[in-house]
Amino acid sequence: MISRRCFLKCAIAFACSYRLGKITGRECAFASTGLERTTEKVLRLHNVHTGEQLHTRYCVDGDYDQNEIQRINYLLRCHYTNTVKPISIKVIDLLCAIKDRFARGKEIRIVSGYRSAEYNEGLRRLGRHVVAGSLHLTGLAIDFALPGVRTEELSKAAIQFQAGGVGLYPDFVHIDVGRVRHW
Repeated sequence: MISRRCFLKCAIAFACSYRLGKITGRECAFASTGLERTTEKVLRLHNVHTGEQLHTRYCVDGDYDQNEIQRINYLLRCHYTNTVKPISIKVIDLLCAIKDRFARGKEIRIVSGYRSAEYNEGLRRLGRHVVAGSLHLTGLAIDFALPGVRTEELSKAAIQFQAGGVGLYPDFVHIDVGRVRHW
């Protein structure tokens, strides 16, 4: 039979461990129920302009893997000038969260990540719906599609996050981490 003192020690240890898990964002170290939140962020990306693909686990337990972030930045580079610039982790996390609403393992088709000023201006001259001060120029925006998911559904999901701008286009959705708006 367990003593009252031993029972209380175990109960206090459990409560402290559980509370510490809540504070640090890590899951409790006790028996797994299989219902805990995932603590990793995984992306499967396909750049439609270069044909390159990347499957990456870029964040585990709140720790971002800088090598994987660099690989993401490379895939999201301006394909026109081959220039690599850092993409905001906020927009990468938003992309991952939107994808996770539909299917964790889905491959994301990247239409545009970082854009050089030269490429952005070229698109404007062609009459594309591109603004001179596009957030793509500063790594704050991504245009994407998820095969098998209608762009209207993606757009609605993105708007629900209230994390920035959302643009609905026939073949892709634009997300950014600028001011909250949609079109």
